[in-house]
Amino acid sequence: MSANVQRRDVIKAGAGATLASLVGGAIGRAHAEGLANATGAFDDNTVAQIARRLANGPYKGPDQTLPKALSNLNFDQFRSIAYRPDRALWAGDNLGFDVEFYPRGFLYKPRIEIYEVQNGQAAAVPYSPDLFTYADPSLRVEDNLGFAGLRLRAPINTPGVMEEFCVFLGASYFRAVGKDQIYGLSARGFADGTGDPKGEEFALFRAFWLEKPQPGVQSVVIHALLDSPSLTGAFRFTIRPGDSTVFDVQSTLFPRTKIEQSGIAPLTGMFYFDGNDRNHIDDWRPAAHDSEALQMWTGADQQLYRPLRNPLDLQFSTFSDTSPRGFGLMQRRRSFHDYEDLALHYEKRPSLWIEPIGDWGSGWVDLVEIPTPNEVNDNIVAFWRPKEPLLAGKEYSFTYRMYWGWDAPFPTPLARIGATRVGAVVDDKTARFFAIDFVGAPFEHLPKDTHFHVSPQASAGTIRNVVVEPNPEINGWRTTFEFVPGDAKVADLSCALETDTGPVSEQWLYRWTP
Repeated sequence: MSANVQRRDVIKAGAGATLASLVGGAIGRAHAEGLANATGAFDDNTVAQIARRLANGPYKGPDQTLPKALSNLNFDQFRSIAYRPDRALWAGDNLGFDVEFYPRGFLYKPRIEIYEVQNGQAAAVPYSPDLFTYADPSLRVEDNLGFAGLRLRAPINTPGVMEEFCVFLGASYFRAVGKDQIYGLSARGFADGTGDPKGEEFALFRAFWLEKPQPGVQSVVIHALLDSPSLTGAFRFTIRPGDSTVFDVQSTLFPRTKIEQSGIAPLTGMFYFDGNDRNHIDDWRPAAHDSEALQMWTGADQQLYRPLRNPLDLQFSTFSDTSPRGFGLMQRRRSFHDYEDLALHYEKRPSLWIEPIGDWGSGWVDLVEIPTPNEVNDNIVAFWRPKEPLLAGKEYSFTYRMYWGWDAPFPTPLARIGATRVGAVVDDKTARFFAIDFVGAPFEHLPKDTHFHVSPQASAGTIRNVVVEPNPEINGWRTTFEFVPGDAKVADLSCALETDTGPVSEQWLYRWTP
């Protein structure tokens, strides 16, 4: 288990029981009616059939009880129960993948049902306490406890060496890495009510079906059943590890109730501080974050870049769009010296880009920034929110591609934001000084005498003393300006680098708060 699992695995872990108790009589009825079931015949419609049937009845939260020895594990005790690699599913089958499983305990008390699919037939993956080793023998329990989640392994970094690259654990959370990366931000199956003062509902992936891959195949398929008081869902993940690890996601959602604040393809990360925002933070490092910005490519072909903040008060930002081309939480700066952290290596954390497949219609990319006093807590959430609410009794399908890697998966002819730095203005405590670096393609071919300029805009307050100058250290350009908020309590700023013929950079966006 990765040492980084100790952070942000402190998440609401939902409930889980056997699939039979979850569905109650529905499974029996499905079998009697000749439909595919949790075990037995399985195809790409099986999970949707189960989810659809579940959505027609009330949510029944399953039992989370564990034997006394495991009911109150702390994190170190949970980590001390280790899966035996030689007992991995598909170990020794000469495939490109194998699967290990997590024990129940700590925050992960629900029993998650896990099935293997071979030749169109699903069978439960058997549980045994012999699958694990125990640093503390008193934690070994002979009961048939089942699993809390799973992790995928593949020779992602070194040929012939199986290494963990993907984890499904806790609620509907999952995470992955590309080649030579370490875990950082997470994704979820669905978000409901994120940022709402009334509280957020966390859905649960309560069952998985793992298709056994054929020899030589470089992808693996996992099906997942989502459940919560408000909806059910069927997910199909086709996962390809590599320099960027790519998920093809097919999802169908079945609301039990009307959902006003739905979150599609939600991303969850951490931003503690950086050069743009280190107020009230006394730390020896230049920066500490899993993600530095929200990046968007709109349906109108705009490329937007919004540096993240750790605000004093919760901030909810919305970006209206129609037929979005993509969005993601990005980690652009990749030098060790950007972070200087020998233990956490933030420069190796993945960016995660979401590429919608098909027309997602109108809605918003939402960004939630939550104050955090440290880097232990996930405090950043981004997702797509459809314009229309999800209605009970309807079905909604969303297909998208996820890229866990070093950058966005598409090249751009535009200059990009290399850094945002914010600080005090000498002799004027009412103002803030901004420095924004632009790097990238235009500076490789535009004439040296090109006239660059910016025209920063602010929704409140005033901007003064705008300067644009070359930055030879990065083979790019820098703009600086002063922002005077006046009586404003919040202001949205924006700018782009331009030539006399128009913008040549992505658009920089920023939310200022006191």
